[in-house]
Amino acid sequence: MMLLEIFSSLLGWSSLYLFFCCLFVSRGPEWSCRLVTLSHGVVIVLLTAYVIFIDGPWPLTHAGSENTDAQVTVLAVCLGYFFFDMGWCVCYRTEGPLMLAHHAASIVGILLALLMGVSGCETCAVIFGSEITNPLLQIRWFLRKEGLYDSLLGDVVDLLFITLFATVRVGVGTAMFYCELTSPRTTLVMKLGGVVMYTLAWVFMVDIGRFGYRKSRAKYRKWQENHNLKEESPSLGNHSKE
Repeated sequence: MMLLEIFSSLLGWSSLYLFFCCLFVSRGPEWSCRLVTLSHGVVIVLLTAYVIFIDGPWPLTHAGSENTDAQVTVLAVCLGYFFFDMGWCVCYRTEGPLMLAHHAASIVGILLALLMGVSGCETCAVIFGSEITNPLLQIRWFLRKEGLYDSLLGDVVDLLFITLFATVRVGVGTAMFYCELTSPRTTLVMKLGGVVMYTLAWVFMVDIGRFGYRKSRAKYRKWQENHNLKEESPSLGNHSKE
């Protein structure tokens, strides 16, 4: 049943990609793949939110516990997507080593949780924290493609992305990482997997912090230049009257 769910998920995401390719023929394959990624981000955040906040158990107190049926289904859906996206990224060579390492670690982590039958709750929590910023990342890419990124909307998307990443993936993720390491139920291999995912999160956080600093600095310089021009305009007007 678990293998059937994984295969069905892979087939579903692949079929959605082919549908988008037929619908947006002139946009290219990456446009369609990004739409699939956006769709997966929304769907998997809703599913993991359900198993974390409604179905349970709570990952901060039950790390390493046995998987529930709902957790297995959600993990299978997510694993099928990662198989699709990993294959697509390797085929089209659009991602660097860091993103491929993140995909590989995600696949291995989900596979271990499914095969061992434990740690489904914290694995779903990690997926929730990882994917909650993904829709914003895809929206940012679409805005750039449409020439709408250098606008207030682009700034809002970037601000929300940085804020969510820092608070959820790093902030709450640190608490989750601590609970996983200290839980007597969590196996050693899952703890090692947690170390890998937490390290990758910080690597991404450093890159995002640098990006945020560069963008804020550029925005400040632009504001300063505009402010100086406004101050010079009245004086130029007075000189012209003289």
